[in-house]
Amino acid sequence: MNPIDRARRHTLHMMASIVVMLWLFIIGRLFLHAEDVHWQRVVPGLIAVTAFTWYYHRAVSAVLRDRYARREVTIAGALALVTASAGGADPMSWGFTLAAWLSVAAIGVRVRTATVMAVGTMAAGVLLGLGNYLLDPDVLLLRDVTAGPVVAYLVFIYGLFCVSFPWTNRVWMWIWQLAVQASEGKEAHTRLALAEERLRFSRDLHDLVGHQLSAIAVKTELAVRLADADTGAAKAEMTEVHALTRKALKELRQAVRGYRELDLGAELNSVKGVLEAAGVRCETRLPHRELPEGVAPVFAYVVREAVTNVLKHSTATFCDILIRFTDEEAEVRVRNDGATGRSGDELGSGLSGLAERVGAVRGTLTAGPVDDGHFLLRAVVSLPIAG
Repeated sequence: MNPIDRARRHTLHMMASIVVMLWLFIIGRLFLHAEDVHWQRVVPGLIAVTAFTWYYHRAVSAVLRDRYARREVTIAGALALVTASAGGADPMSWGFTLAAWLSVAAIGVRVRTATVMAVGTMAAGVLLGLGNYLLDPDVLLLRDVTAGPVVAYLVFIYGLFCVSFPWTNRVWMWIWQLAVQASEGKEAHTRLALAEERLRFSRDLHDLVGHQLSAIAVKTELAVRLADADTGAAKAEMTEVHALTRKALKELRQAVRGYRELDLGAELNSVKGVLEAAGVRCETRLPHRELPEGVAPVFAYVVREAVTNVLKHSTATFCDILIRFTDEEAEVRVRNDGATGRSGDELGSGLSGLAERVGAVRGTLTAGPVDDGHFLLRAVVSLPIAG
């Protein structure tokens, strides 16, 4: 699961926890005061609160898709009033439905509108609670008190809920929006890095063969002019054109196939930036000394291929790159927590070519899941490298 999906699930769970509290309050009220339950009121209330839960979830899901579900919010508000009225409107039981409705209705509206909603919800809760208490004193959790303490209780509890819940969910929504923006920023950073890499490659390609192609054009034109006047000179020019063409073709193939030696330090910085842009935490542990001659370019290819597989074939959240060497051998390990259960042989032809490259310097390459559920790619090269 990628970071944005985890953030969405976490935000959804936090908003849904209010409905969980609602059901706990209602169930607790039914069990603790079973002798005062009026089933002719409880049954409609349970039906209404069940429907309210459904529309609450739909409203929250719409908000997370950056859409204010007016229809769902309106229906949920009507169901909240029915639920509170049927159960007696005690804010610590059935009346909590009003606060739950406000917590989602106030998301995605202006602060002034949210404040008006909060005041209206508080007034509705206090009036419903007081009215139900005057008709039946047993509907509230308070017992054997006068109307004054009842009003104070309703005002305090409803006021506390109506002040805290809307702003709490608005803060969660703000955090969710920051997560979305951060994810979009990472994607944009990745696209920019790819665009810069393409631009760098095009510049290298131009610098690599541009001079030879210009020289070929000049010498070909000269050979055409000399063809009639000096056949020997024209032939010499065409011989140079042939040599330049072969050289340009060779360098072009080297550039396209990636046969030019990679710089290990630059490659480590590059893959770390790409991994972190993709939301994968990257740690590098490197030796304090320079690697022996001939090892660094090979390890650069190992790191590149390993990170490519992390991005293409795993759901990793971290990647650890370790490089070490002794007098007898040099080793690079790339470990991540996104193992898919596949062996290295199933990850495509990239590792096969990499194994050949490592084998050319008397090295071995292994790749696959390990005991702790991680995926490990390991290359070991014997030292010194044969010339």
